[in-house]
Amino acid sequence: MDYSSKFINYLQATKNLSDKTLKAYASDLKQFFDYEQNVLQPDICAFVSYLSINLKIKDSSIRRKIITLKNFYDYLCDNEIIPHSPFKKLKFKFKHERKLPKTLSVTEIEKILKCFDLDVSTLTAFAFKKYIRDAALIDLLISTGIRIGEAATLTLEDIITSERTLLIHGKGRKQRLIYISSSVTWERLKNLIKERRKSDNNFLFVNRYGNPITIHGIEDIYKKYAKKAQINARSTPHYLRHTFATNLLSNGADLRSVQEILGHSSVATTQIYTEVTTNRKKQVLKKFNYRNKLLN
Repeated sequence: MDYSSKFINYLQATKNLSDKTLKAYASDLKQFFDYEQNVLQPDICAFVSYLSINLKIKDSSIRRKIITLKNFYDYLCDNEIIPHSPFKKLKFKFKHERKLPKTLSVTEIEKILKCFDLDVSTLTAFAFKKYIRDAALIDLLISTGIRIGEAATLTLEDIITSERTLLIHGKGRKQRLIYISSSVTWERLKNLIKERRKSDNNFLFVNRYGNPITIHGIEDIYKKYAKKAQINARSTPHYLRHTFATNLLSNGADLRSVQEILGHSSVATTQIYTEVTTNRKKQVLKKFNYRNKLLN
């Protein structure tokens, strides 16, 4: 019996999970089913050891797979397919390494934006269209801190022009409104909107063929301008989100407001940015505080 498909269908019908999350569940189950010969009487500890020792998978990924399996076996119990869950008396402990968000300096952000200070009259029609899209996209990521997946799904219908506001479709199908506070960012968006209204496609950001841009497409665009600006070569578009959040908190924004703007389901996720700002303050004080040089 295909328990995996039935479980995924159950999640899709009852949990309102995103397609990305459902795919992750399906992938975790497939890996487990490929390893475990007797799914109804599994050796969970052996599977976890296999993931850790043989495949050398990170603890954070193993933890996610365990959550998938716990939910799967709870489903089997609830449907009386098995008498009890194999997780009933099992407890796993993992090292919890919490990495600080990686950010760009304000100077690096300025270098990226400077890439769009050019004479557009010299551009061909195709190059001009690409310039309008790229300027609006990069500036939007800098100005709002939205995820690249959220930017990729934006449509013209998501833009409330009278309010300078965007309707963002976030993780877990949660929606939020984002106000475009920068006049420069808004002008760049208006230029793109004007261009996109000439097309049959309703998506705001499209590729050269007129199809909705993918997250990989956005990553490629970012790399192009990061290289042109000669900033951190290892940086990704997600650095812009981290930079946005860190600077909001550094400038005095309250944690709850930043949580809502970023679309975090828990304030604990947002709280990690306060650690970044604290570290920066320490660096500044160690380097520039005049008191450090006084003997008494």
